[in-house]
Amino acid sequence: MTRKHEKYERLLALCKGLPAARTAVAHPCDETSLRGAVEAADMGILVPILVGPRARIEAVAKQHGLDIRPFEIVDAPHSHASAEAAVRLAGQGRAEMLMKGSLHTDELMGAVVHKEAGLRTARRISHCFVMDVPAIDRPLVITDAAINIFPTLEEKVDIILNAIDLANALGLKEPHVAILSAMETVNPKVPSTLEAAALCKMAERGQITGGILDGPLALDNAISPAAAQIKKIESPVAGRADILVAPDLEAGNMLAKSLTFMAEADAAGIVLGARVPVILTSRADSVITRLASCAVASLVAQARREAAARSMA
Repeated sequence: MTRKHEKYERLLALCKGLPAARTAVAHPCDETSLRGAVEAADMGILVPILVGPRARIEAVAKQHGLDIRPFEIVDAPHSHASAEAAVRLAGQGRAEMLMKGSLHTDELMGAVVHKEAGLRTARRISHCFVMDVPAIDRPLVITDAAINIFPTLEEKVDIILNAIDLANALGLKEPHVAILSAMETVNPKVPSTLEAAALCKMAERGQITGGILDGPLALDNAISPAAAQIKKIESPVAGRADILVAPDLEAGNMLAKSLTFMAEADAAGIVLGARVPVILTSRADSVITRLASCAVASLVAQARREAAARSMA
């Protein structure tokens, strides 16, 4: 068993020396969201632009002893306006990242996906949890557990590609991608097994690149080498998965929360597929989890800077 938070501490270490990314923080009007932005700024991960009702933000900062004097504040009257203004900053290139404050996720994501926001890409937008599970020696990426409810086969292609890009940004080259189901055999009565088989064939034909795919795989033989060996599964992914692709949002969400509440795991959240990474934090997140979410987004932003520089070379 590895030490708790060890994987997150490694992610935070990777951010040292990277440029602090300008980050539009949408509606940071409670202690948790404002403190998360301030602490990430103190660590040099990001430079927050606080977007929301100025008086409320300043009152929260004063009440909880948070120094926000170095940071720009963009005044917005309420949460919907805060989301729109934060997204506008990203669309104008004034922010490299977005961060959720004390507003509903659907308010922020509604502004992100709006056609006029200019943040949509050819990719489907999807969510990833980067899990720090003490019993496992590596970070686990779980997708999608927050945005796509019943993704189609076509949408799962984008979900997988987003997750592979994330793993690459975290330093994993050719990550092992497990397409999860309740079993490791193809069963026509279980649609997720058919989709898993199709996705793996698409990877063989070059339609999905950058990672090594296998599926269907049940959870035990995706992460446990012993379980894979007992079931005699010969696969480069079985027992060594870096990315777990859930069949639907319900399964992914329950998997992530089971790890959080029954295996003492932490879950850093990020949304991918837009022009900028979106940091999704929860009011229940620990300090280290909030910082890890910012670190993950910072590494994604850096990977995009490097890709842009290569394309211009």
